[in-house]
Amino acid sequence: MMTLNRTAFLLTIISLTCIACNKDETPSGAEEGQRMVLIGNSFFRPYADNLDVVAADAGYADHNSTTVFRGGDNGRASNFWDDSTSQETLDIKAALDAGGVELFAMTADGDTADPTRGYEAWIQYALQNNPDIEIGISLPIIDFPADWNARAQALGFNDIHDLYPFVVDELWHTNVINSLRATFPDVNIFSIPTGWAGIKLAQMQQDGLLDDDIDLLGAKPTSIFTDAKGHQGQIVIEAGTLVWLASIYGDDLSLNTYDTGFETDLHSVAMDIMNSHPAAYKR
Repeated sequence: MMTLNRTAFLLTIISLTCIACNKDETPSGAEEGQRMVLIGNSFFRPYADNLDVVAADAGYADHNSTTVFRGGDNGRASNFWDDSTSQETLDIKAALDAGGVELFAMTADGDTADPTRGYEAWIQYALQNNPDIEIGISLPIIDFPADWNARAQALGFNDIHDLYPFVVDELWHTNVINSLRATFPDVNIFSIPTGWAGIKLAQMQQDGLLDDDIDLLGAKPTSIFTDAKGHQGQIVIEAGTLVWLASIYGDDLSLNTYDTGFETDLHSVAMDIMNSHPAAYKR
């Protein structure tokens, strides 16, 4: 296993995008919706926004989310916390101050200096008025998908399919979530495997396995990625939101009837992602 210093170095080199008990799956719509606060950047926002639509379609009538977003590094938990007088940070605090928040979800980021600092500050703050709150951390893709395999090989991995599990397991799960669980042993802290949606669909596109006419790069409605940075096309957003629904609500996607707007079976893609996600890091 790599040391923490080597791990931090690797995290810097790969330039990541965002520069517990398990819950049994339940039939779609079998539970009431939850109150949540969702904060992040452009690799987080599309799923948070679309979750309102997908959760309502699944029958979670009381689903209620306060969403706060800023671009790039400004969407990190630590940046929100440090910008204490910004309107966005005041909005987050106001939502948490009101109490009754059941889930507080943030994006994973690449802060190597102190990777848990921002999360610790926000969790401590949230607990004041929401003692039963649970914490979700959304795991994004690595940015610049055209360079994925070259960067993976430069770091001693075969390709993105070898590199990304390392990033998830050694960096976010071990260095962030495990550390947070040690600090807050009574808080359920879990991860949402969002980034796999883009990785899996990009591979399916290259292998000719999609049932839709989808480009790797291009317009949002008809592409995996909309730009070189790797921002999500609609097909990735739809698959990733189903991952969120299963991860946050424990929704049984085999019973879910949400129309993604695509011929490709995105429910199966999302189910495969959730089935591969380590049980120890599910909600």
